[in-house]
Amino acid sequence: MSQARRLLLVHAHPDDETITTGATIAAHIASGAAVTVITCTLGEEGEILVPELDQLASPNGDQLGGHRMHEMAAAMRALGVTDQRFLGGPGRFRDSGMIGWPANERPRAFWQAASTPAIFDDAVARLVAVIRELRPQVLVTYDENGGYGHPDHIMAHRVAMAAVDRAAGSPGGWSVERVYWITAPRSALAAELARAAELAPADLRRVAVDDLPSMPDEAATTVVDGAAHIDAVLAALAAHATQVSVHGGCYALYDRIARHVSGREYFRRVRGDAAGPLGADGLEHGLFADAPELA
Repeated sequence: MSQARRLLLVHAHPDDETITTGATIAAHIASGAAVTVITCTLGEEGEILVPELDQLASPNGDQLGGHRMHEMAAAMRALGVTDQRFLGGPGRFRDSGMIGWPANERPRAFWQAASTPAIFDDAVARLVAVIRELRPQVLVTYDENGGYGHPDHIMAHRVAMAAVDRAAGSPGGWSVERVYWITAPRSALAAELARAAELAPADLRRVAVDDLPSMPDEAATTVVDGAAHIDAVLAALAAHATQVSVHGGCYALYDRIARHVSGREYFRRVRGDAAGPLGADGLEHGLFADAPELA
């Protein structure tokens, strides 16, 4: 298959890539695109859903990051990804935990880049090197708030956007044609929660759309329909077993909220022209102008 189309995704922790962009990844690989996933931390501060592995947690053995590397590798196999990298190498930047956690203050915490210019510049330089090596036409990452305010998601956004600018700004550089931010339109999230309420086991929580972060529908410019790859997404979610439990066509995180996997993922294009003519829904369908139908 031709790999003229090159997609780079910048994520914060293992499992983020599957939860928010798994169908997009699998669909683009199936269509012949070269897909690279950059993960900024090992997810050392994650909540562990498997009781017998609790000794791996940060307050205990602090070995969760190494375990999640193996989960990540299995998830990548499920999605078909052959190029997944940790920014700066495994463990260069550490999971910061949520805002206000003591983990924010660890020397390797990714959030330290917010207050230490040398750390930020190092992270950006490492991503610039990847961009110049791979020369992607499209980059996907989070919005300014990281989707829901997690410091590592916010920092992944800042590093990715700075790297796009810096990669284009000197001789021998590379200009990324389109940048997309992951988004969750309110109507799409409401539909997924409603479907999860029908399908998920009774012991999972049902919540209303107002209980979760979402964006106005008009914030979305783009949709990728990866419904043909739901099985791959569910397998990848199951691979992240310390963080995700899978229940048929639904999954849950530590909060036990039932979420349905629709295979449709939404984005906001913030750099570049539309990838093609808009559909009847007013959205562009796909991230590449010359991409075949995603199946």
